[in-house]
Amino acid sequence: MKKTKGTAYVISQKQLAPQIYDLTLHAPEIAEAARAGQFVSVYTNSDSRLLPRPISLCGIDKENGSIRLVYRVTGEDTGTEEFSRLKEKDEIQVMGPLGNGFTVLPGKKAFLVGGGIGIPPMLQLAKDINAGCVSGLADQIPEIQIVAGYRDSGTFLLDEFQEQAKCFVATEDGSVGTKGTVLDAIRENGLDAEVIYACGPLPMLRALAAYADENGMECFVSMEERMACGIGACLACVCESKEKDSHTNVNNKRICKEGPVFDAKEVKL
Repeated sequence: MKKTKGTAYVISQKQLAPQIYDLTLHAPEIAEAARAGQFVSVYTNSDSRLLPRPISLCGIDKENGSIRLVYRVTGEDTGTEEFSRLKEKDEIQVMGPLGNGFTVLPGKKAFLVGGGIGIPPMLQLAKDINAGCVSGLADQIPEIQIVAGYRDSGTFLLDEFQEQAKCFVATEDGSVGTKGTVLDAIRENGLDAEVIYACGPLPMLRALAAYADENGMECFVSMEERMACGIGACLACVCESKEKDSHTNVNNKRICKEGPVFDAKEVKL
């Protein structure tokens, strides 16, 4: 899989919600090779922070050579806080695309589920499914329903999701949609599907995998994990797998290399 590290240029940046930023970069080589579900490693300019920050791809524009990153600022002394200060024409070092993205099962009615900062990568997946350009679809485009879980009324990207499919929202405080989890929203609205594609915090993925198993559904999860090298060399982001990994000969898989997208049956959540 082709990946590149080089200088990207800021096209635009705006704030979508408290601590949530929307950054578009000119990075034509990455955009050309990328697909939904992959991520990039973004490097800071600080000597005190040597490791890059992994950020999932929210948007891929091959025609214009750009990628879109929607990310959360996690603290004042972090790389993400530095990224939030980027402005048009600024330069930044980016490596990607990294990891394995989503392969969609043809014709199977699907839930696209995002939770928290796991919401952004589901937008490109929705667009690609509707356009029939996800690997594995052929000419059988599945019906999709989008289920998004937020903390509160700061429902970033929701308007764009609503352009792609029918959307259902869960919020922790009940300010929008169903009060509770994404599974509460699925049950409250009487939704059904044959397969789940999801990205979000581990408790959400664990609950969705259990729900899929109970209901005879297939489930593919994109795991969020702090990564270091981003290319599978350092083994800092391993998760426990049900089969031995060919790289380590133990029951581990590298989220940055074999993932971040896994069949939920492959890994122990």
